[in-house]
Amino acid sequence: MLTDKIALVTGAGRGIGRAIAETLAAQGAYVYLNYHGSKEAAGQAAAQIVQNGGRAEAVQCNVADFQACGEMIAQVIKKSGRLDILVNNAGITKDGLLMKMSEEDYDQVLDINLKGTFHTIRHASRYLLKQRSGRIINITSVSGVLGNAGQANYSASKAGVIGLTKSAARELASRGICVNAVAPGYVETDMTQALSERVKAQMLSQIPLGRAASPQEIADVVLFLASEQSAYMTGQVLCVDGGMAM
Repeated sequence: MLTDKIALVTGAGRGIGRAIAETLAAQGAYVYLNYHGSKEAAGQAAAQIVQNGGRAEAVQCNVADFQACGEMIAQVIKKSGRLDILVNNAGITKDGLLMKMSEEDYDQVLDINLKGTFHTIRHASRYLLKQRSGRIINITSVSGVLGNAGQANYSASKAGVIGLTKSAARELASRGICVNAVAPGYVETDMTQALSERVKAQMLSQIPLGRAASPQEIADVVLFLASEQSAYMTGQVLCVDGGMAM
């Protein structure tokens, strides 16, 4: 499905990002797994892909750093000659009530989740426009659609990603570049494993399907958006949330 396509997945060392990287590689793509601080996890993920018969390598970059993102994209282009699929998955949380949230916690979440997405799109777009083709898939969140108490910074960043997705889709469509977003709900990852049982139960009560998603279920939707099967879709936000945001 993705034979010889070149893909870059940010925040790919674990969780949803790793599942996406593994899924794209399994379909024939050469995958660059971006990481910031989790070098060991990203290296293990890349090694596992290779062990399974795929092609992958880890690349370090803090997506909040504009210049570093430019250097990462240029490195991918220099090594592989092109970039076909960009998945913006890197993200963090710094939860807290709005009235107590520090400016630092607000800024850090926006810098990585929203500005980081802008940085990679900004630097990749110049190459994609020359190619007259490409797929950009941004991982947002149901929190960016509905809002979430205690996550003003995270919800704002993910809502921003939705607006950025739609604007980029309009700007790049004439050159054959599709830009879409996936909005996961409650997903079983290391991040959600740390939640208390009370919070988990509360979240599950809001899901009509009555269960959390697996990272693979998010990755499967990303695969669809990365493939030719979604060639006539752009500017869309696909909620993979068990019905939370319907």
